[in-house]
Amino acid sequence: MSTVPADELAHLGAGELAHRIRHRELSSREVTLAMLDRIGRLDGPINAVVTVDVERAMAEATAADAAVAGHAELGPLHGVPLTVKDSFQTAGMRTTSGAPQLAELVPDADADCVARLRAAGAVVVGKTNLPIWAGDAQTYNEVFGTTNNPWDLRRTPGGSSGGSAAALAVGLTPLEVGSDIGGSIRIPASYCGVLGHKPSYGVVSGRGQIPGPPGTLTQADIAVVGPMARSVDDLELGLHVLAGPDDWQATAWRLELPLARRRDAKGLRVAVWADDPACPVSAAVRDAIERVAAALEGAGATVDTEARPAFTMAKAVDTFERLLSAALAGGLAPAEVEAVAATVAAGGEPEGGLGVAHVAQRHRAWLSANERRLQLRRRWREFFAEWDVVLAPITPTTAIPHDHGEPLTARRIVVDGVERPYIDQTSWPGLVGVAYLPATAVPVGLDHQGLPVGMQIVGPYLEDRTPLAVARVVGGLVGGFRPPGSAPPQPAG
Repeated sequence: MSTVPADELAHLGAGELAHRIRHRELSSREVTLAMLDRIGRLDGPINAVVTVDVERAMAEATAADAAVAGHAELGPLHGVPLTVKDSFQTAGMRTTSGAPQLAELVPDADADCVARLRAAGAVVVGKTNLPIWAGDAQTYNEVFGTTNNPWDLRRTPGGSSGGSAAALAVGLTPLEVGSDIGGSIRIPASYCGVLGHKPSYGVVSGRGQIPGPPGTLTQADIAVVGPMARSVDDLELGLHVLAGPDDWQATAWRLELPLARRRDAKGLRVAVWADDPACPVSAAVRDAIERVAAALEGAGATVDTEARPAFTMAKAVDTFERLLSAALAGGLAPAEVEAVAATVAAGGEPEGGLGVAHVAQRHRAWLSANERRLQLRRRWREFFAEWDVVLAPITPTTAIPHDHGEPLTARRIVVDGVERPYIDQTSWPGLVGVAYLPATAVPVGLDHQGLPVGMQIVGPYLEDRTPLAVARVVGGLVGGFRPPGSAPPQPAG
């Protein structure tokens, strides 16, 4: 068995590591030690990995190597060390969701996604940082402090899976699991220059995530769990491991995701939704998406920059915000909801955290919003009868500077010199998420400041393999993941 330098191991993906461990070219102990060493040396200024269990990780790695030596049946992630977002409960390992109230919580059961990782043979080494209750597009909390973007420490890695994306970018883990209700996989992937896949709603069980409180069985509307990685191969591997019915449904249900519609650019039908008055994007983001579209067209795809489903972005985002508020309302005390209701009754704009705007809506209002959502889904379905994928922004800009001002609703972002609401960061993700569609986040270049530009490839409901396949094509045309600081910036426009 050969010894590979620790920093070389850091650039290998989860699938490659599993292959080498299975064939005894590497040991799980060797890889796990190298990962722990790299976290210790490099994570300080980034603060992505907030809990590490060295003793348990090494014991599990030792057992993984013994299983290889004993010719046991091995899972697809056998012996691969990785980290997990700190909103997912991990049996025997601290899980806080960034909340002071849970600072010492050690669950006695794994979240479903963690259980699937362990069943596939993964060694869970530690947990990555997030905003409190996973409720922000930045990553900071009172328990562990602020996570910085490895491309520029003055900027956020995004949220809520910001620690996950930052750890991937620096090579502190080969694979991560994020959650996404308003872009919490896609925003950090975009800001940190890594890849992420937001699955179709319901494909991956979200049970065992905090919030709600530990032990909650409800799985929030719109919210999904999905893989984050540095390559499409690892996204597909992660989705393969994570996807499937939970134990309530497994008695009768099976998941058979259809094959990708296309595996190369020739014949691919691509709609491009690169900007919209409802949520304007920067020239750097828009131009990067248009360069990808031109590259696909040059490779044989049919590309249309005007094709749209039969609704406006403004209407879709309004529907998303109403349903998002309902999904998050359970985290507020009755008095807080009553205060929002009084503000709305007086004609004011509610202030507070993510999703505060409509938390006081009546159930009949939710029913109306849900019907609008179903109408949106039907129009998307009609649209995807003609088009295979949509290329769209994830956020209006590249990574923003840290801004911890309160309330969240009072913050602003700057898009090419114009102030816009902070919540605009969730608009492009929400356009997709409200309709339960799959979307793959991919890096597509750097802006004039040398910051990663991300794009989402949106596919039809339950056809997750199609945007993943197109992500591979895009990576081949414009380049995929690159480590922070590894390449000169591309022109913004």
